[in-house]
Amino acid sequence: MNSVLAYIPSPPQGVWHLGPFPLRAYALFIILGIVVAIWWGERRWRERGGQPGAVLDVAMFAVPFGLVGGRIYHVATDWQKYFGEGKHPVEALYIWQGGLGIWGAVFFGAIGAWIGCRMYKIPLPALGDAVAPAVLLAQAIGRLGNYFNQELYGRATEVPWGLEIYERFDPETGARDMMNGVSTGRVLEVVQPTFLYELVWNVLVVIGLVLLDKRYKIGHGRLFALYVAGYSFGRFFVELLRSDEATHILGIRINSFTAALVFLGAMAYFALATKGRETPAQLQPDGEPRPWPWQFSALRAAGAAGAVATTESESETETVDVTKKVDSTAVDQDSVDSDDVSDSVDADDAKRVSDAKKS
Repeated sequence: MNSVLAYIPSPPQGVWHLGPFPLRAYALFIILGIVVAIWWGERRWRERGGQPGAVLDVAMFAVPFGLVGGRIYHVATDWQKYFGEGKHPVEALYIWQGGLGIWGAVFFGAIGAWIGCRMYKIPLPALGDAVAPAVLLAQAIGRLGNYFNQELYGRATEVPWGLEIYERFDPETGARDMMNGVSTGRVLEVVQPTFLYELVWNVLVVIGLVLLDKRYKIGHGRLFALYVAGYSFGRFFVELLRSDEATHILGIRINSFTAALVFLGAMAYFALATKGRETPAQLQPDGEPRPWPWQFSALRAAGAAGAVATTESESETETVDVTKKVDSTAVDQDSVDSDDVSDSVDADDAKRVSDAKKS
């Protein structure tokens, strides 16, 4: 009885109707996540020396690309839900019914961000580092939309924190509608709350990224690589708990393969990319052209050049200070010499006056 009372209840519904307009929790949490990502990413970009407004400008390209890419990945990996006998292909366009693959969203979102960065002459790796924690926090917020949709949950379980899945029906037609209907209060099963596991893991990785970035001044796209690797690592294990319908390869969910491959690729980039962080001058639109992300030697050369420029700038500042000190010393010495001459002249005049009196 105690364990039953501890189960996590699902929301009774995920859609509310304001007249003819449906208000969907799934969409609201995605929008909230995007707003948070842009706001926090903008703050982090300015703190690194970037121009204000750049993150919002690039987001105008990245967000639409990410949404389309996320849907493309979902439909491509779960095509059997939309194509085949008795299926309705047009439902592949029904993004409001859930189904956004994060891998496709990040990949296509990065393409959109690259286009925006090329237009505004902003280095993409540096921008990626600035927004990485913010994007992952947005993903955590978006998982709440899965909770309201009663989707992406795990296998049946008896753990005290299991998630109750309710039966839902359309209140007007009485037809069974698990996605858009209203709960009857009848529990169909208790499952692993994988949405919650992923949400918590995402928040932990966000905290880790912020602390690592503050301690080691990570740049040149390496913090973004850590975000991708950290998320992929957690997602791999979350996928092992899932039981919903999905495409399998050798008996393993396709998302598990994707998570493993993306993790290895991200860690390889982190190990090979330029160390350190870009200087504020390198973030400006009038800076030198940025090498492609996969041109590791060119990226390292650009990073080394930035480090040399920073050192030279600091050296020039110190030289100016030393020069000022030397000038000040010279002025003081001139003052001393002037006083000595004045004293000598006064002594000669006094001697002549004394000799005149004696004569």
